[in-house]
Amino acid sequence: MAPWSRVVPTVHCDADGSVSLTATAIKSVRTALDVPERELKRWRRIFDANAKVVDGEKYLDPDSFVNAIAPSGDLSKIGRAQFAILFRVADTSRRGLVSWDDFTVFETLLKRPDADYWMAFQYFDVYAIDTFLPELSGDSFICVYSDNHGYITYDEFKNVFSANVGPDAIPFNFDCDWIKLYLGEKNGTHVLGYNEFTQLMKGLQGERLRQAFKYLDADQDGFIRPEEFKRIILEIAGHKLSQAVIERLPTLCTLSPGQRISYSEVIAFHNVIRQMDMVERIIREATAKTKDGRIDQSDFLNHSASSSRYSLFTPMEASIIFHFAGRGVANQRLALIDFAQLLDPRWKAPHEEAELQAGPPPASFLHGFLHSSYNFVLGGFAGAFGATIVYPIDMVKVHPVRQRSTVVGQLLYKNSIDCARKIFRNEGFLGFYRGLGPQLIGVAPEKAIKLTVNDLVRGYATDPETGRIKLGWELFAGGLAGGCQVVFTNPLEIVKIRLQIQGEAAKVEGASPKGAIHIIRQLGLLGLYKGSSACLLRDIPFSAIYFTAYWHLKKDLFQEGYNGKQLSFLETLGAAGIAGMPAAYLTTPADVVKTRLQVEARQGQTHYKGLRDAFVKIYKEEGFRALFKGGPARVLRSSPQFGFTLLGYETLKTYLPQYPWDEKPRKVETALTARPDDLSKIRARNALKILLDVHGDFGRRAASSGVPLSLASPRLSSHLESSQREK
Repeated sequence: MAPWSRVVPTVHCDADGSVSLTATAIKSVRTALDVPERELKRWRRIFDANAKVVDGEKYLDPDSFVNAIAPSGDLSKIGRAQFAILFRVADTSRRGLVSWDDFTVFETLLKRPDADYWMAFQYFDVYAIDTFLPELSGDSFICVYSDNHGYITYDEFKNVFSANVGPDAIPFNFDCDWIKLYLGEKNGTHVLGYNEFTQLMKGLQGERLRQAFKYLDADQDGFIRPEEFKRIILEIAGHKLSQAVIERLPTLCTLSPGQRISYSEVIAFHNVIRQMDMVERIIREATAKTKDGRIDQSDFLNHSASSSRYSLFTPMEASIIFHFAGRGVANQRLALIDFAQLLDPRWKAPHEEAELQAGPPPASFLHGFLHSSYNFVLGGFAGAFGATIVYPIDMVKVHPVRQRSTVVGQLLYKNSIDCARKIFRNEGFLGFYRGLGPQLIGVAPEKAIKLTVNDLVRGYATDPETGRIKLGWELFAGGLAGGCQVVFTNPLEIVKIRLQIQGEAAKVEGASPKGAIHIIRQLGLLGLYKGSSACLLRDIPFSAIYFTAYWHLKKDLFQEGYNGKQLSFLETLGAAGIAGMPAAYLTTPADVVKTRLQVEARQGQTHYKGLRDAFVKIYKEEGFRALFKGGPARVLRSSPQFGFTLLGYETLKTYLPQYPWDEKPRKVETALTARPDDLSKIRARNALKILLDVHGDFGRRAASSGVPLSLASPRLSSHLESSQREK
């Protein structure tokens, strides 16, 4: 971006005293900030989608303005209506409507890195009748104004504060020493500039907390009653806490004898709220590192000390965190989900979540059957996708594996590259896909039952609170899945292998290739399961190794779920592909034996009676290396096939409509783990949070009345009117 040039906007005062910027000033602001054309087009689409036509021109009223700027799916308790607070900042003409030029300036303001504090400053600066233009000068932002305003006086701060606090709120003493340190005496000349204002707002909540405690501590003994503590927290931080925590606020008195709450406990609780993002990071990281996915207070404090330069949390603060997460039971080891009610302000109890469901789930047996069927279909599509991509590799793998060194005459293939070249020369490109039809017909139930059984067993064995599963159960789930798939795999592979080798045999021996139906009739039902023992010996350890490695690669290497991380396509493909490498190579001997047993022996070739006989004869006649013949090709085929299969399966489960009664474990979703929203909307939300730190009802009174707080408000307009009369 080019350096911002110094441009002073032209301010126009209308006859009624309203203030507006000229079109030249608007254009100057856009030009000075060098707003990209694509950004302007995006703003225009948002504006046009929400604007209403008034007197032939498009404008945003407070409601449509909120629709335009409010974040979607905001993980907080800030009501959408409260975003109307910012309407006053955007409505520079004070006419109750925001034009396209006004909206452009507002969005441009949101591009500032300190837009959140600047919006709050603009809200308090009720005397200001101009806009601003930041200029980049070295490392500092310089605000350029069209007149001498752009500061906050004692009266401005007090009036804006009072206008947003109801009559029942705990009183705030504006004549306190703390305010005087920033603003001087009431009738003094000291005022707040922008930088001073930011520091005042950062410390304001602490001063309000101190004054509120002193006000409610009637006998000045350093303690207040539980209901008084709840009143304080609701006023200054109610929007940051879930309803479950709010209801249990009075129970803080149980941490110490006397059934009352001390000032130190109030301060400790407030510090936990202020540092909630750090609390969440520590909890997520600490629970991820423990074997059982649970932590106690010692684990929390130890991880806090190891992850920061200085001690962030005191033992009292840790006790408060575990008190509300553990529902008052001390010395518990808690999982991440236990802390959800403290970390997520929109958290609801399980029974409340159940009430929000569209309808009751079907009967348990029917529910399980339908859910498994749904996953079965997804697994079938994913398996077909993966098999099609890697089928040529499988074709090249099978031919060298099935040839034997005892064949009469010379070997047909020297290696996999020689095999691929000869298949292409003798059969053309389509030769690489010979036998694909039966493969696709059979691969759906084969891969589907493997994925479905693995998911079913893992779901049964997984701790619903921690999401952890023991290694033994992981291996059992994968092994059982591999064993179940043999029902479909063995008939499929024996037909596929015989179809694949027919093409080359037809060229060499002059025989006409037979179809799949002929092979099935020739083999019979029992013949279709020839070599099934070797197939079990291959598929059970393969799946046990594969699925276990896949889930650990996702979690440990690619950090899935760490602070809410979701894997990308490449990361999912990488985890699935890497997991297939050891699984494929280590089970190659069983695959070699299975292939030899399933291939019809021709004259001059060794015949095998069974699994053990095949192992012994291959080892004696061809050596140990023969058991790993085709191993690299098997890795090259199995690794990408399962990579693309798992990628397809995970993608379908993510983007297709979920099974209606899918019972997924509850997750802790917060702003820390949410998918990043547009940065300008984040800054608009953060500006609201700064104002809500003044009082939890900030902006709510205006929203409920339908009239946004603005300079047109009688309580705020008197200062502007007097200033204009003086001019």
